[in-house]
Amino acid sequence: MIQVENLTKFYGRTLAIQDVNFSVKKGEILGFLGPNAAGKTTTLRIMTGFLGASNGTVKVDGYDVFDDALEVRRRIGYLPETVPLYPEMRVREYLGFFAALRGVPRAQRASRVDDAMRKASIASVADKIVGRLSKGFRQRVGIGQALVHDPPVLVLDEPTIGLDPRQIIETRRLIRGLGKNHTIILSTHILPEVSMTCDRVVIINRGRVVAEDTPQGLAGALSKSERTLIRLLRPANDVIARLEALDGVEKVRRDQPAGTYVIETALGADVREVVAAAAVENLWGLVELRPVALSLEDVFLHLTTEEEGVSA
Repeated sequence: MIQVENLTKFYGRTLAIQDVNFSVKKGEILGFLGPNAAGKTTTLRIMTGFLGASNGTVKVDGYDVFDDALEVRRRIGYLPETVPLYPEMRVREYLGFFAALRGVPRAQRASRVDDAMRKASIASVADKIVGRLSKGFRQRVGIGQALVHDPPVLVLDEPTIGLDPRQIIETRRLIRGLGKNHTIILSTHILPEVSMTCDRVVIINRGRVVAEDTPQGLAGALSKSERTLIRLLRPANDVIARLEALDGVEKVRRDQPAGTYVIETALGADVREVVAAAAVENLWGLVELRPVALSLEDVFLHLTTEEEGVSA
């Protein structure tokens, strides 16, 4: 559905992004991650036709964003980081205005507005003034304007920024539901949101794509050891030394909460049986023993800080 190839952008002599390449399949939710000033917003603005490129191509549903800009815009709904709201308008009026701007035929506008409000879960505030809505509802209204022309592709730049935890959960659920009928690119700083919402992840750092895979695939590719978590009620003072003396155990470190330790072993090794036996024999009070995978946060930190000499 989306193909980005060798995308490069200079601002004067300043390089913003260089040779950015990735693709998004139809019906996929792609997480687009990177630290501040990594080039995320620049890439999204080029993809949506709001910004030109110095080099490279972007195709949406087979149409080139530079040669067929209007066709691409018909196929994309864009929610920028700063939502383009008119606070004095009522929600239904606002969406109708955007439906007209998007070229929705007059006879279809009312039904398209109703459908966008249903999908964005804002029908209950249809006649409310936008400026009097909560932050969460204003974000949903922004998503509604991205949906009002029923595009096959949605590009959402930081859709949960500034929301409280409950609003984040609700918006996350909304995005996941939209993924059933739309291809979605989701740019965000909230890593758990990506793990819970996205099918695949692209990580950009210093203007270049440094990784592209599923969250699980990235974790597996970067894992240099197996990790096992153990939680004990009555750990001895020398519990770390005793665990490190077991066959196959390479390293043990404390974790949270108290009495929790992470055991590292060689890839492919499974020490749960010997660790459990040691815990029982020493009366440490074993309450939890399970393998631990790298989190998306671990992967993100590794890929975006290693160039500066910091390892995750």
